[in-house]
Amino acid sequence: MKKDIPLYKFDEQTYLSEMEEYIISTYQSHYSKGKHQASEIIIDSGYSEGFYMGNILKYWKRYGNKEGKNRQDLLKIIHYTLLMLHTHDNITKRG
Repeated sequence: MKKDIPLYKFDEQTYLSEMEEYIISTYQSHYSKGKHQASEIIIDSGYSEGFYMGNILKYWKRYGNKEGKNRQDLLKIIHYTLLMLHTHDNITKRG
């Protein structure tokens, strides 16, 4: 049985679906072809917080400047924010 999807005022369900498709596509990119993704190595090295926050800032500053108002930059900001949320949750679990 499919869960009822609430009605969103700003078409968030469309953006959530697009974001899911974008994230799935990143797992098929050249960055994930090896045994380990760079993000896994960065997490294991203890640098994930700075790496993800740095990338969020990088794409935020780049939006509107490099290649104009590029939607791809916004997708990257959201993706890195989700990865940062994962890092946050894992850091706070360790206390």
